[in-house]
Amino acid sequence: MAFNKITDEVLAEIIAIAGADNVLTGAVELEKYSHDETEDLQYYPEVVVKPATPQEVAALLVLCGKHNIPVTPRGAGTGLAGGALAIMGGLMLAMERFNKVLDIDERNLQATVEPGVITEVFMNKVAELGLLYPIDPSSKGSCFLGGNVAHGSGGPRVVKYGTIREYILNLEVVLASGDIIWTGANTLKYASGYNLTQLFIGSEGTLGIVTKIVVKLIPAPTRDVLMLAAFPDNETAASAVSAIFRAGVIPSALEFMERRGIEWVKEKEGVYFDLKDNAAAFLMIEIDGTDTDVIFGEAEKVNTVLEQFGCTDVLFAETAAQKEEMWHMRRIMAVSVKANSIYKEEDCVVPRASLPVLIKGIKDAGTKYGFESVCYGHAGDGNVHINILKGNMSDEDWNTKLKDGIREIFELTAFLGGTISGEHGIGLVQREFMPIKYSPIHFQLWRGIKNVFDPAGILNPGKIFN
Repeated sequence: MAFNKITDEVLAEIIAIAGADNVLTGAVELEKYSHDETEDLQYYPEVVVKPATPQEVAALLVLCGKHNIPVTPRGAGTGLAGGALAIMGGLMLAMERFNKVLDIDERNLQATVEPGVITEVFMNKVAELGLLYPIDPSSKGSCFLGGNVAHGSGGPRVVKYGTIREYILNLEVVLASGDIIWTGANTLKYASGYNLTQLFIGSEGTLGIVTKIVVKLIPAPTRDVLMLAAFPDNETAASAVSAIFRAGVIPSALEFMERRGIEWVKEKEGVYFDLKDNAAAFLMIEIDGTDTDVIFGEAEKVNTVLEQFGCTDVLFAETAAQKEEMWHMRRIMAVSVKANSIYKEEDCVVPRASLPVLIKGIKDAGTKYGFESVCYGHAGDGNVHINILKGNMSDEDWNTKLKDGIREIFELTAFLGGTISGEHGIGLVQREFMPIKYSPIHFQLWRGIKNVFDPAGILNPGKIFN
């Protein structure tokens, strides 16, 4: 699709809408917005605009529609799929000024927030009131709630508390036409026509721009137990995952980590952790609630399962500081792995009982194509993050063979009943792999939906599907 460049006349109109202080055009200013956390990809927008109201967003979309200028919405830039890259140039909508928690309704256990609120800031704010918003991706200290909605982000605790789709009640959205709508209602039930709220979750800014979010809250648990279980190999650890649920326990988090990932965290972060020689893989298991006896009873059930699956050692975090260090080790793993090699991170998800087959297939693909990998992720919901490392691969092999290996991993994922992204989204870098899982009819339906909401195709073009 061909788009027009931003002329001086259009730039003047942009400045008139948002104010000169909120319009960036210099190369140094634009550099910050030219990349996200996706490998080394870089695309410069022509102009970055920081609107502050839905009306400003609406006026900008009308202007861009009139002049056929592409619009790329951007949150905090922490994405791993290239969803916020301005691959067509044009105008970037930086949503950082939409940073207010507008209301916390304790009576109805819900809150209204703007999309530029940092996830952890919001989590902490509701925690002060004894409430929990459980969607906590590893980047929670910097990512925006709007970006979480756009990509269907998750985190470790969705295994017990549910995905982001279960916590978004309503959205205020600016459409490409400039119309401002609410997608649904601030209610726990919704059976009134098509559920537009759910349609916008995971749409990556291709259908409209979210300007307000109504989220559901729940009472926060008051007690928890955190344990780290060591296993002699990856597949044994992965096999124990579904057995824990079959034993009648639903952990609040169940994370898988390979030994190498922990070694690199120790090296980069200086985290103290005694890695025994026979420990090749780990499950980090959290059980929470309000009754200590119930929590410890469930921990005993988990321990029994771990013994049945050849667990070699279990470490219990006994203090808040130990729990925080253990969680820090898990959350910083992606950064630590990335620091050791050129890498590419994948984010596939399968039914949890299929995890051993998936992890073995990942390692087999690495052996076949010559790449290394470090796996970790939210094993409790079958979501594995695969950090593929260049290691000793030649540049030629990295550029020519890697995608074949990734394709085989995704083909296995689809065969096992899974899909190619559990929480990172599709964006730019995953779109070529979508036909592995989805048929031409899916693409026809998606394009039809896109055309209804954005007939000119100006909203985040080139993402999710071509």
